[in-house]
Amino acid sequence: MPNSPAGSDTLLLAHGAGGSVEANYGPVMGRLTERYEVIGADYPGTGGVPRSPRPLELDALADRLLAAADDAGAERFAVSGYSLGGAVAVRLAARHPERVTALVLTAPFARADAGLLLNARVWQALCAAGDPVALGRFLLARCLSPAALDAMPPERLEAAAQATGATVPEGTADQVDLVARLDVTADLAEVTAPTLVVSPADDPLVPPRLHRAVAAGIPGARVAEIPGGHLPFAEQPERWAALITGAAG
Repeated sequence: MPNSPAGSDTLLLAHGAGGSVEANYGPVMGRLTERYEVIGADYPGTGGVPRSPRPLELDALADRLLAAADDAGAERFAVSGYSLGGAVAVRLAARHPERVTALVLTAPFARADAGLLLNARVWQALCAAGDPVALGRFLLARCLSPAALDAMPPERLEAAAQATGATVPEGTADQVDLVARLDVTADLAEVTAPTLVVSPADDPLVPPRLHRAVAAGIPGARVAEIPGGHLPFAEQPERWAALITGAAG
């Protein structure tokens, strides 16, 4: 999905598990397309892309994003990776350092710790159970900050849970399975592009210590902490967009 203003640089978008380019970046897309040619590629099972008959692999997702850049004629580009997309972006940057000009990694993790692994397994089980309201409640509880949850009256919270569960892509369980399996720890030291790690301070799904571990492994990486939970596009869209555009060049 290329979108290109005249004279723009190029920004690739790698979305999170259970999301899509539109779901994760839609709230900030207007700001991004003012500055960049924006290119995204939804993962199998998301955004109208058929599910994969085989387990997803990180290399294949990185290759998918690179192919989208190639199709758009983009030789060099910055990459914004969110959550699972952070690992996709790291793998792409480690394998193709000559093409990546900058990385912006938001709520990233190099590998799942015990807490994230348990959450991933519950997430998969709820996807299989066919109870979208229970799934929506879980996702809100694990993705929004305590302040955002407390700001919603009970009836609005329940409506949000129903809406969230009803829009979960069919390939979510496949993507969450990859969350549980991936490990880009060894890739971090291979990243040569200037990197900013955006760390939501109240992230209940991917704890800030995992964000900071990614930053610690990438030479010269900087960290920018922002308020809120795992969904910066919902809680801090303006600040998030400003950080992406400021760091992506």
